[in-house]
Amino acid sequence: MKYVCLGFIEEHKLESLPEDEAQRLMEECFAYDDELRRGGHFLGGEALQGARNAVTLRSFNGEVTVTDGPYAETKEMLGGILLLEARDLNHAVALMSKHPGVKLGPFEIRPADEEVNALIAARDAAAK
Repeated sequence: MKYVCLGFIEEHKLESLPEDEAQRLMEECFAYDDELRRGGHFLGGEALQGARNAVTLRSFNGEVTVTDGPYAETKEMLGGILLLEARDLNHAVALMSKHPGVKLGPFEIRPADEEVNALIAARDAAAK
């Protein structure tokens, strides 16, 4: 089963790390991602730029508005996503609990919606 793991971080916490410590932690994360790859669990991922580079779209009365920043006002920002293959939620939790990124902030783990994703894949295939 596929899981989407959303990694959050307090932006100021990341910015306050000394450069060598930030680099070391990044290398630890990459090394663990490689371990997940070797086990057939790593399906992909994307790192995200800071929340100050985000915009949020909202629709109200048929009009779309664009505002600067993330959807929610929070100290933590979404730092990236990791796509994971696991037997079940408990397996996904066990795999991600060892990820060094957890030291920087929480990970939210959600099952992928296989039914909707199959519809999307079919539309992608039809478009090609």
